[in-house]
Amino acid sequence: MPNFKLHMPFPPAGDQPAAIRTLENGLKGGMRHQTLFGVTGSGKTFTMANVIAANDKPTLVLAHNKTLAAQLAQEYRDFFPENAVHYFVSYYDYYQPEAYIAHSDTYIEKEAMINAEIDRLRHAATQALLTRKDVIIVASVSAIYGLGSPEEYEKVNVKLSIGAHEDRAALIRKLISIYFERTSADLSPGQFRAIGNSLEFMPVNERVIYRIAFEGGTISSIDKLDPVSRAKMGEPKTVFIFPAKHFVTNEEERERAIADIKLELDEQLAKLKREEKNLEAERLKRRTLHDLALIRELGYTTGIENYSRHFDDRKPGEPPYTLLDYFAKCADLQGSTLSPKGRTLKSDFLTIIDESHVTVPQIGGMYAGDKSRKDTLVEYGFRLPSARDNRPLTFDEFEERVGQTIYTSATPGPYERAHSEQVVEQIIRPTGLIDPELTMRPVSEGTAPMLDITCPTSDVGHVMSNIPYRGQVADFIAEATKVISNGGRALATTLTKQMAEDLAVFLREKGMGAEYLHSDVKTIDRIDILTKFRKGDFDILVGVNLLREGLDLPEVELVGILDADKEGFLRSETALIQTIGRAARNVLGRVILYADVMTNSLEKAIGETNRRREKQLAYNTEHHITPLTIKKEIRDIAESMRSEHQKTVDELLVLDKLAYKDDPKAFIKQKRDEMAEAVEKLDFETAALIRDEIYKLEGTGPAAKKPRKRKPLSGS
Repeated sequence: MPNFKLHMPFPPAGDQPAAIRTLENGLKGGMRHQTLFGVTGSGKTFTMANVIAANDKPTLVLAHNKTLAAQLAQEYRDFFPENAVHYFVSYYDYYQPEAYIAHSDTYIEKEAMINAEIDRLRHAATQALLTRKDVIIVASVSAIYGLGSPEEYEKVNVKLSIGAHEDRAALIRKLISIYFERTSADLSPGQFRAIGNSLEFMPVNERVIYRIAFEGGTISSIDKLDPVSRAKMGEPKTVFIFPAKHFVTNEEERERAIADIKLELDEQLAKLKREEKNLEAERLKRRTLHDLALIRELGYTTGIENYSRHFDDRKPGEPPYTLLDYFAKCADLQGSTLSPKGRTLKSDFLTIIDESHVTVPQIGGMYAGDKSRKDTLVEYGFRLPSARDNRPLTFDEFEERVGQTIYTSATPGPYERAHSEQVVEQIIRPTGLIDPELTMRPVSEGTAPMLDITCPTSDVGHVMSNIPYRGQVADFIAEATKVISNGGRALATTLTKQMAEDLAVFLREKGMGAEYLHSDVKTIDRIDILTKFRKGDFDILVGVNLLREGLDLPEVELVGILDADKEGFLRSETALIQTIGRAARNVLGRVILYADVMTNSLEKAIGETNRRREKQLAYNTEHHITPLTIKKEIRDIAESMRSEHQKTVDELLVLDKLAYKDDPKAFIKQKRDEMAEAVEKLDFETAALIRDEIYKLEGTGPAAKKPRKRKPLSGS
């Protein structure tokens, strides 16, 4: 029986059937590299879902940012509701790596804010890989960073079965040994509590509570409970408990690692003293001995990952364990295979690299930046040389660990084109939609021509009119107003984060509903913004680089590309084509390119868009197809990443917003009184809910972002 069961809400159409068939044949023929050259809105994810179902092997899908990964994970869950589809990205909401700036003698300590829900999803992903074959993991480049040995992670799991001999005190010791924390309060993932003759714990990968009852030295019952209502959800006969952390080391290995670290410390101190770096030697000695004392007493210290090579017993320069090693173990469940050509596949799982023109360079660029930072820390005595081995994989190491790979992109990069044994085009959309109409308008205020550059034309366009013109921002507002009045949405892309924020504020001052989106916005907040945009809670979304690849927003009728003639990464041929594609899911989609000059990138992007339009129009005419806007259900793809605490705060906000608007000061005072009353009763959970509701209403708290200084907008 096949492992993967594809839920197919509609049959393949347009170029999809041919693309699916060709890619499947490529996999069966042993091709290592293939590219799906699919335009925006052509259903690349659906095509790949069909390929996954036919290939029937564990699959890694790599995306270049968390937002796109979340969207892809939800789409694959819809296509494979009976299979294990998981989301694996960095669990940091905020991350400032440890660094040293030599010229100013500035040491920057590591700062991080971990998202507990994303950490839970990471554990769910790795546990699925160790226990199932029907697994799809959608991951960011976090997949190539150190994760801890899958062998050790799997080895120390605890199995509990009804009727098994198990002492309550012994189980408590086992849970502590795999990094579970004991508590007497409400349970969070990775915590347990002892109540009477029973023990309750919340595994790190689920939002449920398991209650284990003991009788006469055996387990008498196992109940699965809802964490909020405590309603019984089931009575499993067996439960497996995996460690609460991915980095697992037993006591014997810990002592060996400590001895190895001390030996390396002695060698490095001798080297620094030979070089007459006495300050650096003293600095290194104090820090390392302090870390070793904490590791010996507590089993942990801040920055313990810098000693990971010793705990993993790796040789200098050896790559760390990553998610790819968990995939290798999952593939081992099925046994190794040979291709029809007799080529041994290095790893028997499928890798799909989404938006490969961005993701491939991102994978290749991680190692160099990390190495440069670590070299400085080692040189100035902040870290031992082994800290360099806590690193991402090099691109060569990544290639060694993956097997057959399919790259998907509307604008394949040079790597994919050079390495792919075949490139499969998917230009015709199932809906008959054609690429959007293009118009070029000036950036600057004044009297200037506007060009109609929409296919078909023999050159890049012709002059439409010479009229008084107020500049790109004023023109975009006028065009967006027309679209919004008809129920549509608009996107605007800028060159900087500051301009995105300023433009969103400027639009709101003009009475328009607008929000900005860029990489400083938290992962879950990004997804919330996109969901609200699709629902119509606001009408204009302003961004920099996140409004390019992969975002599925069929409500968008207008895309305004500001400063389109500023050659560079954000206005390259690839970037322009990707941004134009955001309007390709709506039959009314159109794009305005604001530019004073025709750059080489603009000319190529316009030419490629027109080439596709000609092919699509010809297909529609031949097959009598009337284009239709893509209809897609609006779902909250951040739901699985939001904690119960966050959900409760959001529910309170909905209930209390009107009262807050009527009299903000009185309402906040009332809430602060309620919070103080809850603290007096030692009801800290209620107090925390009220506190976070106040933070959200006032826009304050630790997560609040200080507003940037406003600057004039270009062309406004």
